[in-house]
Amino acid sequence: MRVFEFCNKNGSESVSETGTGKWPFGTPLGDLVRQVKDERGISYRKLAEKAVDPKTKERVGYTTFHRIANDERIQVSPGVLGAIAAALGKPDQEVRVAASHQYCGLIADNPFEASAGEATVVVVHAPGVGRKDMPKVENLLRRYAAGELPTELTEDDQATEQGK
Repeated sequence: MRVFEFCNKNGSESVSETGTGKWPFGTPLGDLVRQVKDERGISYRKLAEKAVDPKTKERVGYTTFHRIANDERIQVSPGVLGAIAAALGKPDQEVRVAASHQYCGLIADNPFEASAGEATVVVVHAPGVGRKDMPKVENLLRRYAAGELPTELTEDDQATEQGK
């Protein structure tokens, strides 16, 4: 997912402080807001004008964008993140993943490179955990891709259970 480029590969432009006390996992949401603001050359007020969650209609003010860009804490909710995504013109999932990473320390990525075509695989894991640390998860995903799921995870088995 692109969001992790901001945290890990943003070069000298990055203000992420991975490994520090305040943000031990970096500031991917802050990096995302800064990047969009700089690319578009717009103010936080202009971003806030577009910050309306399409589902909940929740709005986010310019001070929220300022706080995010300055790596300060914000109150996170689904509506707030949806509004931020709308203002940034970024996919909802990308903003939610960046917020989860920054504020909760959760990493959501595709460590097995299992996404293909119409299926996107996202695995949420603790920082420092990688592919080699999750052999059972990788095995399950590979079996699923090959159509070899255990019976307890198949639709046929669920239909049988419901018919009892």
